[in-house]
Amino acid sequence: MAVQDQSPVRAVLGPTNTGKTHFAIERLVAHSSGIMGFPLRLLAREVYDRVVAAKGAASVALITGEERITPPEARWLMCTTESMPANDDVAFVALDEAQLGADAERGHVFTDRLLNVRGREETIILGSEALGPLVRSLVPGAEITTRPRFSQLSYAGPKKLSRLPPRSAIIAFSADQVYAIAEQVRRTLGGAAIVMGNMSPRARNAQVALYQSGEVDYLVATDAIGMGLNLDVGHIAFAGLSKFDGTRLRRLRVEEMAQIAGRAGRHQRDGTFGTVSFQGEAPEFSQMEIERIEEHRFKRLDWLYWRNGDLDFGSAGDLLDSLTLSPQRVELRAAPTADDEAVLRILSIDPEVAPLARGDAMVRLLWEACGVPDFRGTGPDFHARLIARLFVPLASGNGQIPTRMIADEVVRLDNVQGDVATLVSRLAAIRTWTYAANRNNWFDDSAHWAERTREVEHRLSDTLHLRLMERFIDRRTTRLVQGGRGSLTAQDFAIGDDGSVSVLEQSVGQLHGFRFSAAPNARQGEDRRLLAEAEARLPAELARRAAMLVADGDGAFQIAANSGQPVTIRWRGASVAQLLKGRSLLSPQVEADPAIKALEPRTRDAVRSRLVRFVETQITSRLGALARLTEAAFSAETPGELRAFLAPLAENGGVATRHELAVPLAALLPEHRNHARRLGLIIGALAVYHPQLLKPQSVALRLALLSVRAGTAMPPVPMPGMGLLDRPSPELGRAARDAGYFAFGTQMLRHDLVERIARAIHDQREGHKPFTPDSRLATSIGVGEETFARVLRAVGFMPVGGRAAAEQQWRWHGIARPARAGDAQERKSRRRPRRRRTSQTAAA
Repeated sequence: MAVQDQSPVRAVLGPTNTGKTHFAIERLVAHSSGIMGFPLRLLAREVYDRVVAAKGAASVALITGEERITPPEARWLMCTTESMPANDDVAFVALDEAQLGADAERGHVFTDRLLNVRGREETIILGSEALGPLVRSLVPGAEITTRPRFSQLSYAGPKKLSRLPPRSAIIAFSADQVYAIAEQVRRTLGGAAIVMGNMSPRARNAQVALYQSGEVDYLVATDAIGMGLNLDVGHIAFAGLSKFDGTRLRRLRVEEMAQIAGRAGRHQRDGTFGTVSFQGEAPEFSQMEIERIEEHRFKRLDWLYWRNGDLDFGSAGDLLDSLTLSPQRVELRAAPTADDEAVLRILSIDPEVAPLARGDAMVRLLWEACGVPDFRGTGPDFHARLIARLFVPLASGNGQIPTRMIADEVVRLDNVQGDVATLVSRLAAIRTWTYAANRNNWFDDSAHWAERTREVEHRLSDTLHLRLMERFIDRRTTRLVQGGRGSLTAQDFAIGDDGSVSVLEQSVGQLHGFRFSAAPNARQGEDRRLLAEAEARLPAELARRAAMLVADGDGAFQIAANSGQPVTIRWRGASVAQLLKGRSLLSPQVEADPAIKALEPRTRDAVRSRLVRFVETQITSRLGALARLTEAAFSAETPGELRAFLAPLAENGGVATRHELAVPLAALLPEHRNHARRLGLIIGALAVYHPQLLKPQSVALRLALLSVRAGTAMPPVPMPGMGLLDRPSPELGRAARDAGYFAFGTQMLRHDLVERIARAIHDQREGHKPFTPDSRLATSIGVGEETFARVLRAVGFMPVGGRAAAEQQWRWHGIARPARAGDAQERKSRRRPRRRRTSQTAAA
């Protein structure tokens, strides 16, 4: 049953705050490759970031149910325990919190990894000392070392909620109790951060960061914080000592109490634990429990939960039978029916699913689908309905879930309105689809949907974080508790003309538009109190600024497009929004600054509407010609050949070279060309453009919108009259082409200037006779002799003889056009009676 390799296995056991995980990370990076399994996605991500810092992003992978970052050359893998690859040949393996093999819900997974996953050179098992005897029995030959706790943990007795010391974490065992306690903390102590197991990792991280930064001094959490979260907690206060484990309400085991209490104290700083009274008497620890927690003495584990991993996929019934096999060792106990097994049992007799689950491949697929976690907490019966919706299309048709199914769900869930409970519900649902999208080939474009669902999850998580702050943090009370005592008045708070924020004439930060940046030392010592005073008054200032922004005219705004930077909207010189890719080139999205998103909803919406209106006005006034061109390009009334010509031109911002449009241009009939000219287009010797779109302001806006659509930083903008290219670069070359410039050697000329020169030269020639061009026009617009010669060659003239530049004669030769099939027959069918050539038609 257990895999016995020749590579050494080491068990590092001990209580919390012993440096076990840090030791394992050091051993991991010392090997050429390795895998670490963690009980929480949050921990896997935290360690992933640490290893990336040491080894580089290209060498490190993150594999969880909801997220996969797998560079092709990754050698070190950070995983949740469930996602650990079972057969990868790596030098090192570590399993964190291995004592969770005794957990009724997930224990069989940890037991399987403990028994069967090994590193080629070294394997480390991390866990509680209670696991020691089982390691000796199940992994013969394993070297077992124990580590003492770095700091002392002591019992501090019961306390009232209002008497809890700063840097306390209050532990509750239901969402309702967490919210009720947090509400009372807000009223009495100023506010608290929230941590619960069913929160999305992003929202949980944001709340932890709120606590870690010192913005709040209290944390209200479920027992989820016991699984290795590194928090700056000095005291753990239990609001209860019993929990519902899915079957019954029971008292916590002393090992569970110790796991949670052990979060108090870090490194060499001692910690305390106790109880807190809430809506009645405080729960009480027994003297035996106190002594065992303080001395880290726990009953040795006698067994771990086990489930057969050698599964039979012959049929759904065979799979169920193999899952229910009993272990053959006394140290192992059959695991209770897990969610995936319960869902499989339901679906194995489902009239729609059962006929499809035949044969090894389909049964394996059904088992994989049953592994989608029940993030919503609906129970096996309801969760099985969702799994059936996923499995049926996977097992039939083209073998993929219809795009419409996930698209409809994403649209439905992409809604940040509602209270905390509503947002938590939506988050649970979108996490299910994120998990599904990360399965191989379940969707036509799994990578797209994995990214799309993650975007929605992040948006909901960020909104949940804001809602929790709004609901459970009173900054004024927090300020009083943290030492402000409300002694400062509005007169002590000032904002300078340059945006500097000061309290009692001491600068605490800077306000740029709507974004406040604290001074480097403002969160330390006495300055922390002053900063709290400033932050408490900032919402009123931001509301005042929002009203000013909404009332301001367009002259106060600017679409800022600095080279190498994202395209932003500035108001009175400060960035307030960013332009992102929208439905089309002329319809970008306006993404308001996060500080604006935190405003009261009505104010926030008014600000965003004003920004959108400004962008629309700018596009209409500067790019009206492009808007008309785009409308004609996609109008059903426009002839097909003309649409084929206009569409790529519009997509390119209304400016393109003839070479880029060679095929659709060759297909245009004379009436199509006339239609194009009526739209204001110039079909020139070398380029097709609208003159209005070459104006400097139009060029800058076009380049900005093109970079927004491409998702790239703003390129350098060619300036009017820009001459020599002292330092030519690919970026400047691409920007010049998009802006409407040709490069002739080291000098750039705008399309309309090239066209003026070309038409003037054509007016001077007589058919194909050699002639000496008059270069006065070129000279007047700053074109040198060498550039002038390059322009002549580009527009179809060839030099005759080897004379001096001033006397050089040229002959009309014609511009080579790309040939295409059927040209000769088409020219014959279009032949018209000869008309007298004019200078304008010659140039065109």
